[in-house]
Amino acid sequence: MTEITAPRAIAANLAKVLHGQQANVRKIVAAWVAGLHVLLDDYPGTGKTTLAKALARSLEASFSRVQFTPDLLPSDIVGVSIFDAQTQSFRFHAGPVFAHVLLADEINRASPRTQSALLEAMAEAQVTVDGQRRMLPQPYFVIATQNPVEQAGTYPLPEAQLDRFGIRLALGYVDAAEEERLLDYSAARHPLEQLVPCATVAGLLAARDAAAAIPVAPVLRRYIVSLVQATRTHPAVQMGASPRAAMAIFQLARALALFDGASFVTPDTIQDIAPDVLAHRLALDSQARYSGTTAAEVVREILARIPVPL
Repeated sequence: MTEITAPRAIAANLAKVLHGQQANVRKIVAAWVAGLHVLLDDYPGTGKTTLAKALARSLEASFSRVQFTPDLLPSDIVGVSIFDAQTQSFRFHAGPVFAHVLLADEINRASPRTQSALLEAMAEAQVTVDGQRRMLPQPYFVIATQNPVEQAGTYPLPEAQLDRFGIRLALGYVDAAEEERLLDYSAARHPLEQLVPCATVAGLLAARDAAAAIPVAPVLRRYIVSLVQATRTHPAVQMGASPRAAMAIFQLARALALFDGASFVTPDTIQDIAPDVLAHRLALDSQARYSGTTAAEVVREILARIPVPL
């Protein structure tokens, strides 16, 4: 498996279990290649767990799922050191964070203290327990979910946590024809059980290196920076996107170019991913929120206003 074919092979594998999601699968695989984490704002039963499991099986990678609840503790995620009476020493028991693919289900139901336990893991691919640094497996990928409707008993993710997610997507409900096909899964083996690895960890890491080598024209670099800076001066925005947002657009655009078989990044790719990268990073002022303005609308207005490089 070469670095060029690995991302598309993984996407083809995902298409066997997630139908009608080609656009989202393309972006999620590209985010994995780029080393970015994904936040899914979606309803229960839309295929989030299936997506994460299919990603791990496609690469023969380890997978963990954590159901976030108000009583979840940081040690339940990163692990804990337990005293061993036989050896008279502490032995570390790794938590579910030690996996290639981690599904953090309903992350906003856990307390801010527990949410922050993921910050170091997402930012540096490591955790610190009892003063000792422990590295996480590579490639490390977090898919977090939250229900956009149920807000009772939830803790909104702080801006620092939201900024760690490269993109935010919504899978959405499948159409009627696909939902009818789902009825057959109860009487037959689920397609997820039939998935076989189609790429290797080395192949994905090689794809990451190949994406990093794809050139981005100086005029497009300035375009990315202009979009991000425009979020900081928009009258409806209280807090704009950070420099990490520009880096995420830059990395994701190159990974998508690799996925599409292109040798360079185009303005269309940047415009396609800008709402997914920027919207969740914006904090609107009270007047904009009360008037019903959304962050996605602000990003679209910025895209329409900033001249596109030719």
